[in-house]
Amino acid sequence: MQQFRALLLVLVASIVPTAAHAAALDGTALRWPWALPFIGILLTIAAGPLLFPQLWHRHYGKLAFVWGALAIVPIAALYDVPTAAAAFVHALFAEYLSFIVLLFTLYVVAGGILVTGELRGTPLVNTAIIAFGTLIASIVGTTGAAMILIRPLLRANANRQHNAHVVVFFIILVANVGGSLSPIGDPPLFVGFLRGVDFFWPVQNLWLPTALLAGIVLMMFVIVDIWFQRKDRRVALIGEPPLPPGRLSVHGNINFLLLAAVIGTILIASQWKSGIVFDVLGTKVELQELIRDGTLIAIAILSLVLTPNEHRESNGFTWEPIREVAILFAGIFTCIIPVLAMLQAGKAGAFGWLPQLIDDSVVPNEVAYFWLTGMLSAFLDNAPTYLVFFELAGGDSQMLMTKLAPTLAAISMGAVYMGALTYIGNAPNLMIYALAEERGVKMPSFVGYMLWASLILLPGLLLITFVFLV
Repeated sequence: MQQFRALLLVLVASIVPTAAHAAALDGTALRWPWALPFIGILLTIAAGPLLFPQLWHRHYGKLAFVWGALAIVPIAALYDVPTAAAAFVHALFAEYLSFIVLLFTLYVVAGGILVTGELRGTPLVNTAIIAFGTLIASIVGTTGAAMILIRPLLRANANRQHNAHVVVFFIILVANVGGSLSPIGDPPLFVGFLRGVDFFWPVQNLWLPTALLAGIVLMMFVIVDIWFQRKDRRVALIGEPPLPPGRLSVHGNINFLLLAAVIGTILIASQWKSGIVFDVLGTKVELQELIRDGTLIAIAILSLVLTPNEHRESNGFTWEPIREVAILFAGIFTCIIPVLAMLQAGKAGAFGWLPQLIDDSVVPNEVAYFWLTGMLSAFLDNAPTYLVFFELAGGDSQMLMTKLAPTLAAISMGAVYMGALTYIGNAPNLMIYALAEERGVKMPSFVGYMLWASLILLPGLLLITFVFLV
């Protein structure tokens, strides 16, 4: 994080006298090589933990900084420094800051909720935890649901020889699919909410496909978990005593009130229009956005103050997972700057084949929107990808909620559901991965997880395509 802060300070310091003259980055003038830093950081995240784990865990911040610099410095060199700085500051204030503040707050508040009692990682218990997390993800957010339940789930399965699959299904359902019914649930829907989509539109229009997909994936989990449990029993030590049953209890209840405060803050800020706007190197930052983010940080601080330290210690709470997510996504949001500029250029950009493919598709547009939004969400982060396709579909929220409702549904489902296809498709994915690795779970590599998630989701995604979109 210090490296990115230094980059920001250098850029800002160098353009203060001429900031007002900064030009917008022209996506029509960029060609595909500008995407190489973004491809590079994705490959580094994919290969680093697998090929050079010690180097990766010690220096992932430096590697992310290098790729970020390779994305932003050429803009300064080939255009000018004010343009590069304006693009960087736009990514920081319009995309990254609110994203990471909400994630940080949910991580801290949920980390103060301690669930105690002995649970055995049986298929029934695991299914119940994952199903419950899927149900509450749209209420407390995918990050909140994941942080509340991932630690009890990891403890319950700590003695199982095969437990990585439990985390994979947890990521898919709790950290992604379950958040598809409200703007609080998943960042793409929050972006749509800020663009004028009604708060209850997702639950009214997406509940049936979401229930279908969640049901299919849960049934697959039961089958897979039973199969792995039987393998575990065959290799278990003879006479190994079972874990004693214990009553579940929840501590740190003040954090449930703070979670409600998070939800209230987001709702109030979205409804309040102060009319006060700050121009930061061409990026419009509204007063209510600053107050919202400041309030969320204050809520996180309150959680730290009001929650006994032993609750977080018992949870195994550390700052490393959120630190890793913050640094890596800072790199991703920096490297994605030219990629988004090319996408936002539409047919005139280097990726003009995307809107052309939608227009000329032999299948209904909704199918094209669903799969293109979804596949790109898996690698570009689903929030900015949702925004790009939202704009490609016209950007008029009233039209998209009514006449073009099937198109908005396709974009929403693609962004939320297929954000589960990689560790970087949705921020909680990477956080859960980091927590599981920290607890000794041998998680699949980037490619391994992608294969797992694809096999698990593909049947349900195909069914949704033919039932709801064709």
